[in-house]
Amino acid sequence: MPIRVRLEGGSGSKTIVTRRQLTDEQWKLIEPFLPIGEYGPYPERLRDQFEGVIWRFRTGAQWREMPGEFGPWPTVYGGFRVWRNAGVFTALLEGLIAEAARQGKTDLSLVSVDSTTVRAHHDAAGLIVGKDVMEALEEASAEQEEVRQKGVARRNRTGGTQETSLSGPNADASAADADSA
Repeated sequence: MPIRVRLEGGSGSKTIVTRRQLTDEQWKLIEPFLPIGEYGPYPERLRDQFEGVIWRFRTGAQWREMPGEFGPWPTVYGGFRVWRNAGVFTALLEGLIAEAARQGKTDLSLVSVDSTTVRAHHDAAGLIVGKDVMEALEEASAEQEEVRQKGVARRNRTGGTQETSLSGPNADASAADADSA
C-alpha cells in the first residue's frame, strides 16, 4: 500500500510513493505463511490486504474506516478471518521467531512467564499433609459422596427433583404465578 502524495508545482503535478507498511524483505518472510486456495486465482492484492490488516490493528480503527488503498474493507476483513481461522498468525509468529533464532537475532530478555497462565499442582507448592489430616479428608469425601448418592436415589424414586420451599419477598408472587399456571 503505497501512500501517494500529489504535489502541484510549476512544472506540473507529480505522484510520489512515500512508504509501505512492510519492506520488501519483511514481505518475503511473511508471504509464504499466507494460504492460497487450491482453486481460484492468486489474489492480486494480497500484500495490500495484509497491510490493511496491519493498518487496522496499528490504528485501532474500525474495519469500515480502512482507507481504499488496501482494497474494499469487507475483502480485507474476510481475508483476516480466513487467516485467523487457519492459524496463519500463530504460524507466522512461530516462523519469524525460528528465523530470528537461525540468524542469531533472538533476545531472550523479552521472554516472560506470567503466573496467571502457569499453574502448578499442589504437590509442587510444597504442601505437606499429615496422615491424620489425609484420613480426615478422605472420610469427609466419602460422607459427601454418600449424601450425594442418597440425593440421586431420591430423585430417581420420585421421578424428578425435589421441590424447594419459597421464602422471602418474592414467595407470594411466585406462589400466585404457580397457582395461575
